[in-house]
Amino acid sequence: MENCKQNKMATMPMHKLIWKMGLPMIISMILQSVYNIVDTAFVINMGEDGIAGNLALTYAFPIQLLMIAIGVGTGVGINTLLSRQLGEKDVAGVQKTVGNGIFIGVCIYAVFLLFGLFGCDWFISMQAGGNGKAAEMGVNYLKICCLLSFGSIGFTIYERFLQATGKTLFSTIAQVSGAAANILLDYVFIYPCGMGIEGAAWATVIGQILSLLVAMILHYCANKEVKNSMKALKPDGRTILAIYKVGISAALMQGLLSVMMLGMTKILGTVNVTETAELLQGSFGIYYKIMQFALFAAFGLSNTIISVLSFNYGMKEKERVKSCIKYGILDSVIVALAITVLFESLAGPLAKLFAMTGGAGGDEIQAAVVKAIRIASIGYVFMAVSVAVQGALQAFRYALLPLFISCLRLCLLVFPVAYCFTLSGDVVSAVWWTFPIAEVITAAISIAFLQAACRKKVKPME
Repeated sequence: MENCKQNKMATMPMHKLIWKMGLPMIISMILQSVYNIVDTAFVINMGEDGIAGNLALTYAFPIQLLMIAIGVGTGVGINTLLSRQLGEKDVAGVQKTVGNGIFIGVCIYAVFLLFGLFGCDWFISMQAGGNGKAAEMGVNYLKICCLLSFGSIGFTIYERFLQATGKTLFSTIAQVSGAAANILLDYVFIYPCGMGIEGAAWATVIGQILSLLVAMILHYCANKEVKNSMKALKPDGRTILAIYKVGISAALMQGLLSVMMLGMTKILGTVNVTETAELLQGSFGIYYKIMQFALFAAFGLSNTIISVLSFNYGMKEKERVKSCIKYGILDSVIVALAITVLFESLAGPLAKLFAMTGGAGGDEIQAAVVKAIRIASIGYVFMAVSVAVQGALQAFRYALLPLFISCLRLCLLVFPVAYCFTLSGDVVSAVWWTFPIAEVITAAISIAFLQAACRKKVKPME
């Protein structure tokens, strides 16, 4: 790979490189959470169909989460393998990874296309019960999203081609293009055009397709380090296995977010006083949307660590590998600390902004959300450490350790601690300490895993 040494991931000072590549990824990830919230807000405010529309989105959301999880997992596997091969100057390997990444994307789309044709009615009716209107809206929405899901899946693949070569700004441009189109079209299709829930679905898929087209143009025009070949589209078992050696754990890690949401909702629902249980469930749902800003920012830097560390690990640049780990964790902590200060200062306005709950209980929910933000955000710095370590471990091609870290911070520690707090007298305040406790313990275990990995992977390097 004759241009490898000119790649900024091989030459730029690490403290500058992490920020240069990381900031676009952070912005891209945060933007993703922003327009998801706006998407929901448009549907909720459709008037008399808003409540049914919100239920329809809820029924469809598990399949969308599954689509995201598979796409992200595959993308992480491609990113890790491709970055390492670029560092190793493995031209043939790079071609195979790119070609097989596209092939895998086509296969994933075929699965969701078939589900869109034959599975949507069953899946929605299984959840909707006798709510015929919400079920009909859910089927219409989910069918459009599945039948045209090639935009979402394809963008995830091409985004990783750009990120693996350090062109994170280009991937962000593609993401911003689709997100902006989605927000604009949401308004146009739902309100002036009166298309309702189907308008929201069309806005979503058009935005995703636009992101894919922009990413493809940028990849084929600007990604000169990657040599594309039609022959490389032929499936290669070893390459696909190498992609999913890391990718499968990333997919499962992403899927654990929905498991945590479902588990916490069930646990909070066990509180003896019904009104208190509903208050906790409602405030947790709002807090979770707000928390995504910090979580997605951490994911953005984690993806940066995966790209940079995989590249330099492939080149066997020991000092740059060590420097990447150091600055990756340090910069993750800085970003998380800034978000913590922001949330602690603006807890009240944030709760009011995202609390779309009216009626007599609105003030109580907002007060609970303020408590949640101010207590739970204490753990963001420790969360950033764990997520950064996950990225480093994925770059070293560990699969189970990053997955175990996710299980710890999202399920194994959260569920029992949260349940214990539901038995306390002041559950509305106490339960939010679940998250800092889980994050501190997970961060300590993560650092121990990273030290062991460095002794095995980094220390023997020339």
